[in-house]
Amino acid sequence: MSGNIFPKWVDTIRPVVGAVLLGAPVYILALVYFGFWPTTRVVGHMPKQPVPYSHAVHVGQLGMDCRYCHTTVEKAGFAAIPPTQTCMGCHKQVRAESPKLLPVRESYGSGNPVPWVKVHDLPDFVYFNHSAHVTRGVGCVECHGRVDQMEEVYQAKPLSMAFCLDCHRNPDARLRPPEFVTKMDWTPPGDPAETGRQVRQALQINPSTDCSTCHR
Repeated sequence: MSGNIFPKWVDTIRPVVGAVLLGAPVYILALVYFGFWPTTRVVGHMPKQPVPYSHAVHVGQLGMDCRYCHTTVEKAGFAAIPPTQTCMGCHKQVRAESPKLLPVRESYGSGNPVPWVKVHDLPDFVYFNHSAHVTRGVGCVECHGRVDQMEEVYQAKPLSMAFCLDCHRNPDARLRPPEFVTKMDWTPPGDPAETGRQVRQALQINPSTDCSTCHR
C-alpha cells in the first residue's frame, strides 16, 4: 500500500504553493508600504516644477479664481491642469520674454504640454470626485490650504483616510455657501458650524462613510 495520502498531481503544484506562501508576506508588506506611505501623502510634499509658478502672485495678488485654470472642478472628478494656451493668453504680453517662462513658450510652440508634477496625488485605490465636493460647499482651502499664500504649492493637509472620514462624519464646520468655495480668505458671518449646518440642510448633504464611497 502506498504511503502517499495525497494524489500525485499535488506534487506538481508544490512549487507554486511554496512560491505563493513565500511571496504573500512580501506582497502584503509592499502593498501596505505603497498604499499607506506614498510620498504624496506627506504634509509638506512640494515637488520641483518645470516653471516657478506662484499661486501667491496669481491668486493672492491678482485675484485669479481657481476655476480660471482648473476648469473642470465643478463638473468632473478631477481638477484639470490648464493647457499652455491658458497661460499664453496673458503671457503673450505680460513678461513675454522672461527666462522663467521659457518652458511655457517652448510648449506653446511645439504643442507638447508643460510637464507639471502633480502635488496632491491620491493612491489609485482611492476614488475622489472634485465636483461632488465643490458644488456642495467644500472650499478649496479645506483640502489644499491657503494656496493663495503659497509661492510654491505644497501639500498642506494629510489627505489620509482619517482626514476624509473626519470631514464626512462632521461636515458642518467645513461647509460654506457654494459661491464662496474658491474664496480662500472667506469667513462665515457667525458660527462656522451653524453656517455649515444651514448649507448642509439646504443642499440635503448626507456624506457617506461606507467603504464603497471611496474604494470602488
